[in-house]
Amino acid sequence: MRVRLLIYAFSIVLALGCKGDVLPKPKAMLRLDYPEASYQKLNSDCVFTFDKNDIAFVKENKDCSLVLDYPSMKGSIYLTYKKVESNLDTLLVDAQKLSYEHVVKADNILEQPFINPGDKVYGMFYEVSGNAASQSQFYVTDSTSHFVTGSLYFYAKPNYDSILPAAIYLQKDIRKIMESLSWKN
Repeated sequence: MRVRLLIYAFSIVLALGCKGDVLPKPKAMLRLDYPEASYQKLNSDCVFTFDKNDIAFVKENKDCSLVLDYPSMKGSIYLTYKKVESNLDTLLVDAQKLSYEHVVKADNILEQPFINPGDKVYGMFYEVSGNAASQSQFYVTDSTSHFVTGSLYFYAKPNYDSILPAAIYLQKDIRKIMESLSWKN
């Protein structure tokens, strides 16, 4: 009797549990809202200055190498300063080589020249697309005394689709750095 009752109860649960067609969940898109960029002039002891985003934290080394850290985006922009001492060709080749080391994983590397004759700032911006370690690289120089290179890195394994919104936001910051960079006398 108990076995029949259990079978009967199980049949009712099974019959009632199967209602309608199962529909797949719609695809969701990740929504990332970043704050509107607000810039202020960076005050440091270095021979150059630029406008930095207020959400970036600056770590400065003695040799004027800087790290602009963006903890909310889990990324950083690394800036390295070198003095030009009859080695401009070597510095240019090294900066270009650094950008093209990512060609193995990159889908494309877009070069964008930068010229600001008023502040004597000349350089190149490299936009890297694909699962490369760095999504952006750049260098600027006055071609006689100063040379600055910069690279964007994220704290996570590269997944281009996931980091693309943050990469675009930080590429705008890099362009602002290049546009506002000036050399101190």
